[in-house]
Formats: sequence, C-alpha cells, structure tokens
Amino acid sequence: MGEPHPLLTFFLDAADGRFPPVDGRVTVLPPLPAGLECSDPHRQRGSAPPRAGVTNRHPSIRKPTKPQLLTIAQHIAVATTEGYASRPGGAQAELLAEVNKHESDRNLQLVLDEFQNYQQGILPAGPGARSLTEFFASVDGKLDPAAAPKTQRSDRDVLNLLTKRAKVLHLGPANYCWFTDPSRALCLKLAGTPTADRPLVGMCDSARCPQATHHPCHRPVWAEHAQRTQTFLGQLGTTRKTERARLQTDNDRATRVVTEINTASAAGTEQEST
Repeated sequence: MGEPHPLLTFFLDAADGRFPPVDGRVTVLPPLPAGLECSDPHRQRGSAPPRAGVTNRHPSIRKPTKPQLLTIAQHIAVATTEGYASRPGGAQAELLAEVNKHESDRNLQLVLDEFQNYQQGILPAGPGARSLTEFFASVDGKLDPAAAPKTQRSDRDVLNLLTKRAKVLHLGPANYCWFTDPSRALCLKLAGTPTADRPLVGMCDSARCPQATHHPCHRPVWAEHAQRTQTFLGQLGTTRKTERARLQTDNDRATRVVTEINTASAAGTEQEST
C-alpha cells in the first residue's frame, strides 16, 4: 500500500495507551504528503491574516478569530466526512483501510498464539472454550501426517486455516469474543438486536456468553477485580445487604473465572515441567 498514512501512528499509539502530553503543550500533527491533504476547495474561505506582531507558530499564543474558527470547523467537517462520503481518493478511506489491515493482522497473530498454546496444552477457559478447542483440534488434525494424505505443514498453511476464525475475533477488556453466530451472542440478546453484524463489547458478560473465552492474558484483570470486590465487601456495613449481595455475586464470578483459567493452563504447565 506504500507509505503508511501519517495519522495511523497516532491511532496505534492511542490503542497502546500512549497519548500526547497533558502539561499544556500542543501536539502538532505532521503535514500530510501530497495527495492526502483535504480536498475541500473552500477550506481557506474566510481566513483572516495574522495580526502584526503576532506569530502563528503556536496555536495557544492568541485566541482564534471568528473567521478562523469557521475555517477550523470546515477542516474538521472535511476530515470527518471525506472518505466516508465516497469521495474518490479520500484520505480517511486510505487511513481506514490501513487500520483495518492492522486489526486483521493483529487478530490473526492472536489466534496463532492461542493455537500454539493449545498445542502446548494451555487450553482456553470460559463458556466458549469447548467450541474453540474443537476448532483448534480440527486444525491440528489437518496438520497431522497420519490424518490425511495431503499434509499442510508450512506456516502460511497454518495461517490460512486460522484466517476464517480470526475474522470473527473481537477483543474485550477481559475476554475474547468469537462472533461466529449473532443469534447466540448474549450482548445482542440483551440489547434486543439479534441481527446485528458486530457484538456490543461494552455489554459483554463473558462469564455467561457462549461465544466468549478467557485466556492466561486475561487472568490479571479478573484477579484484580476479585481482589477489589473482596476489599469492598470487607468495608461494607452489616445493614447494606443489597450492595453486599451484588458485590458477593461479582466476587464469586471473578474468582470462578480465575480458577477456570488456572485449571485450563495447568495441563500445559505440567507438560513443560515433565
């Protein structure tokens, strides 16, 4: 696709938790290469020239005038709609394509990592663990020389077998969502939108959804949640029975998930020790 879009770096940094400084400095985006700049022919209309003695190098030096605010609004309107309004060559369309490719590559790598964990005996946990384990077993069977005359051995062949499952992977804060069947997604049932084409990750109850799995990388989140709810339980008075019941249910669920992850990972740990 050529050089990556300059704004992609800022998206990836934000996804990894790296944000601009908050000490009053202004983050200035680099200029876009030729062909990626905004294509609105009226983007400079109403711009006011800088006043004498005032520099334009730093946006925080002076308050923008009303015509300048209108110009900024035009830039924002173009930046947020170009590419989504089917404009040929839109900068946002190219950026969106790069973001989607990055997400696809990331998901494929995550599925490959979990498949390799499966081969080492580290199994997934959660309501969707059985379905995912059966899928990994079928892929592993196609790699077994004794399973079929045509053996698939190369890394590329393994990735091809995992690509379809990677396309339905959605990342939750404490689980993986394998969105293979919208009619089985608990979040869509709770929201009353069973025909949606994407899960509602913010409404995910991964301890109950049949398409959710938990893995060793999710254990710290659940362990911390169990510890915090246990602390809150110890601070509640005896009269707050409703709140205590809710927190106890939350704590029991988090503790159960941690135990399931430990149990599913134990086989692989024992295999490595022997």
